[in-house]
Amino acid sequence: MKHFIVILLTFSFLSCYGKETESIFSYCQLFLDITRINTQSITADQNHSLLNALQGAGVNLDGFLNEKLPLIDYRKIVLPGPQYIISDDPEYIRVPEAIAVRETVQPGTVRLYVYNVNGVFEPAKIDRKITAVIKNQGTEDMHLIMLKYSSQKPSTNYYQIAKTGLNNYFNSLPQSNPRIIKPGAIVAIDEQLEKNVVKYDELVHGIYEFVIDQPGEISVIQTDTQISDADVISRIRTVHPSSHTNAGRGMFGTSNYLVVAKDTFSTLNAAASLVVADGLRDPWINGIDASTGRIMNLAGNYGVIYDIEVNWESPDGKGLALVTWNALSGGKWCGGMANVMRASKGKFKEGIIQLPSDKLITNGYPEAVLIQVFLPDPKNKIQKIKLTFTPPGASCLPIPLIFIPVDLE
Repeated sequence: MKHFIVILLTFSFLSCYGKETESIFSYCQLFLDITRINTQSITADQNHSLLNALQGAGVNLDGFLNEKLPLIDYRKIVLPGPQYIISDDPEYIRVPEAIAVRETVQPGTVRLYVYNVNGVFEPAKIDRKITAVIKNQGTEDMHLIMLKYSSQKPSTNYYQIAKTGLNNYFNSLPQSNPRIIKPGAIVAIDEQLEKNVVKYDELVHGIYEFVIDQPGEISVIQTDTQISDADVISRIRTVHPSSHTNAGRGMFGTSNYLVVAKDTFSTLNAAASLVVADGLRDPWINGIDASTGRIMNLAGNYGVIYDIEVNWESPDGKGLALVTWNALSGGKWCGGMANVMRASKGKFKEGIIQLPSDKLITNGYPEAVLIQVFLPDPKNKIQKIKLTFTPPGASCLPIPLIFIPVDLE
């Protein structure tokens, strides 16, 4: 990100990266003092609204939502996962032809997140192609099988692209037929990117997970729509310099986390918030930019998958509502939040939820978005909530997950 505002307050540390500094992958970090306590409860009307809201709908929680709610402490475990490459620095590619990232991958599973913008405006705004390619660096045929595929049409509607991208990723199913790539050959990872015409200021967004059986070299390139990828790779030997102000680029060693709440949440307690990807309790992951050999941070942990588990109990027969909200809505470039996540069964069936589900974004206070209402089970004192979450591009971070005890009668 290209702009860093630091505001020191008595009880909080806030750092924001803004779109006015050319960041589309914008986010804000809210570091909360974990000793602060807020035992404020929802009103009877708000309780009624949570019980009657549709999944993914907005609920007015005026007077309740704030960043001072008690925090749910958790343990975080690195899970086995794919080799993870992200291309988001530079985010705006200002030269007509460039390689934005280039990384070597080994046989196994790879996750690739493409988040780049056609930023060429001098001497004129021109159409471009932004695509991702892989070169077979092995001595035998490479077999590439796509496990998860999410590719969106280039657009200046960044919220829409990011939200649709996550929804497509979570709903994607493995492809059965492998693509065969000859030794030394260079092919597009996503054929759709080859067909797209990217206009000025349009974002190219794609999330791919695939398995290969030969070593390879992955590059994300910007070039003319009529020029072949192999020609660009052969002519340009150096990777475009990183600005070190966007989310990051390179190969990252962590792609999946398991987050487990330390204590069983009781409905006798006050509402509490679980927060990941804040850069403090949950630090940014580290990786290496092969073009420079430098260690890089992935600010925001974009593309990292969090499997979250929270045990809960209801001694008083209450349910447990789970909501989220745009906690950074006061920032200049944090006017909206759009996300997609998976939640286990409650009042609504287990599945993938768009947040919000009835419109593109939630703007912020006093609106919360209902994820699920978990119901007590008389046969099981302790129940387990399972969530799958990843920080959404184009939205401000962190995004709290708030657990609120609710009366069911």
